[in-house]
Amino acid sequence: MMNGNIIRVAIVEDTDDIREAMRVLINGSLGFECIHVYPDAEKALEGLPGKELDVVLMDINLPGINGIDCMRQVKNRMLNTQFMMCTVYDDDDMIFSALESGASGYMLKRTSPAQILEAIRDMHNGGSPMSSEIARRIVSSIQKRKKPSEATETLTDRENEILEYLAKGYLYKEIANELFISRETVKKHIHNIYDKLHVQTRTEALNKAFQR
Repeated sequence: MMNGNIIRVAIVEDTDDIREAMRVLINGSLGFECIHVYPDAEKALEGLPGKELDVVLMDINLPGINGIDCMRQVKNRMLNTQFMMCTVYDDDDMIFSALESGASGYMLKRTSPAQILEAIRDMHNGGSPMSSEIARRIVSSIQKRKKPSEATETLTDRENEILEYLAKGYLYKEIANELFISRETVKKHIHNIYDKLHVQTRTEALNKAFQR
């Protein structure tokens, strides 16, 4: 982490009440600090580059430039920062556009505060957290146009099991609880999955698990 054990967060959200609630949630939670808030993409584009941040929570439906385009413009100047979309949109085109543009996570705003915090922590630790509804939509979309890939044959039974949990949107901690193993063991298995499938993110792994 960039500042000891504190995860440094910025928020880009145009709705005042939501932006303030997220700021209060993050600053009131141990291990997190909200460093900056921005009401629109234009101010974020001016303020984000050069900042030492771990995570940016990015809304999509912003006035003017949308959140996906904002992330796309700043991501290559913030290589040590992870972007998580936090939005009301759950349609396939928006989801894939955000993930293909570099988002490491995709959470719906109706997600509970505790789950939002856990998702931020999970993503900062190398995960790609998604609301379970989002993960299901991704899997459904992939399965409609692709057949199972032989690439998964290189995975062990345990790795395939963990891949199924990833497809359901489970966080590292939740997978560990389900399988009665440590979070570090989960991370090791996921590292092996990514290595065998030659991918770097959950979305790429799910795509690679199927072939055209």
